[in-house]
Amino acid sequence: MIFLVNGAERDQYSYHINTMHKIRAAVFYDRLQWEVKVENGLEKDKFDDLNPLYLLSMDEITGRIRGSARLLPTTGPNMLRDVFPSLLPNDEIVESAVIWESSRFSMEPGAETPSPGQLVSQVTAELIAGICEVGLIAGLTDVVSVFDARMVRIMRASGSPATIIGKPQRIGAFMTYAGLFEVSEAALENIRKATGLEGSVLEPQSVTRCLAA
Repeated sequence: MIFLVNGAERDQYSYHINTMHKIRAAVFYDRLQWEVKVENGLEKDKFDDLNPLYLLSMDEITGRIRGSARLLPTTGPNMLRDVFPSLLPNDEIVESAVIWESSRFSMEPGAETPSPGQLVSQVTAELIAGICEVGLIAGLTDVVSVFDARMVRIMRASGSPATIIGKPQRIGAFMTYAGLFEVSEAALENIRKATGLEGSVLEPQSVTRCLAA
């Protein structure tokens, strides 16, 4: 399931948040070799100080955090505009009240491995569906993201192909893209059909706490 935490709640959910930062360090520093800041095994950046909305993939039985994604409005500071503007053509920007940015999509080792007969893992499916569900609740039309080449195949297999914007560039060890993802009931249904998910992946009480307003 997807457990939602606002950045302002990081002290209240310190275990969840610290586990997320450890996973991010393993993915973005160790594997992708991006120039990210890691201290005490935790990867953090300036956007974590803006009280983003975190989507945490949590094992329903053990409570273990297995992956995460971060959402920020594009009307304020975000990674595409402020860190990777070269991915967009002609100094264009993506800025709209109905478009949020998804960033730091990451999973612990092993959580990316699909079960037999599936094209993507349960954690991957839950995070992608969760982003779309949150987008629907928030009244979004699209989510924009920066991602590596491997994710192009994964998102296509998840029923959520990206509309690539701009020109891909090599960042760290991998080709990196900027893309838009549709947020709609039809898009969510496509994700569910492709991944075998049934019903909402969002933990209800965390939705009420984070998105009720």
